Amino acid sequence: MSKLDEQEKRIAQILSDGVINEDNLWKTSKTLNKYFKYLKNNLDSPCIMTGIEYFPWEESYVFGYGSKKEYEKLKKDNPSYKDIFELVAFENDVDEQILVKVKRQSDKKKFIIELDCLKAIEVTSKNYQALDDYSVWYVNY
Repeated sequence: MSKLDEQEKRIAQILSDGVINEDNLWKTSKTLNKYFKYLKNNLDSPCIMTGIEYFPWEESYVFGYGSKKEYEKLKKDNPSYKDIFELVAFENDVDEQILVKVKRQSDKKKFIIELDCLKAIEVTSKNYQALDDYSVWYVNY
């Protein structure tokens, strides 16, 4: 077993049943549900977030393949990774990922977004570390 770094130790502690090791890190329906319960109970409110990177629908526009005018029009009805969102609620159906309902601050429109695509705005907050740990775990394990 490899040595766990500090982030992996925090993640393993959330997912473990008392034994903290690398085997606790793998993504399963059981560990995903544990993480869901942990985040639902431990994120401070309000939780203000933005995208980690562009959302899938934005790819062609971000890399310059799509029309800038069309991109601006589509951003009115779709969430953009540059938008600022407030966490409204967790979606209760945890299948393959955790989904959250968010409200865009600029126009109050609500969207359902994969939680691993979001990060807290305030870098020094408890929410920032919790969401960063979750995203790293979700993407890598």
